[in-house]
Amino acid sequence: MEHESEYALYMELLSLEDRGITIWLEGCPDTSRSVASRLCAHEESTYMRDYIFDDDKGVLKELHFDKLNRL
Repeated sequence: MEHESEYALYMELLSLEDRGITIWLEGCPDTSRSVASRLCAHEESTYMRDYIFDDDKGVLKELHFDKLNRL
């Protein structure tokens, strides 16, 4: 990890992964380490978080990061 912000994001995502929550980047499942690294390497890009909940249980099951296109 190169920067404090990357480490903080990694720790946040790792805690979600440890709870069984799947992390996705641009439509593909990925790991907390890879997502943190890739997001911090592309700081000029903007990503939106999309929280996906289990409809029956009401608990978080996936976290998606999708790149926003600037007009």
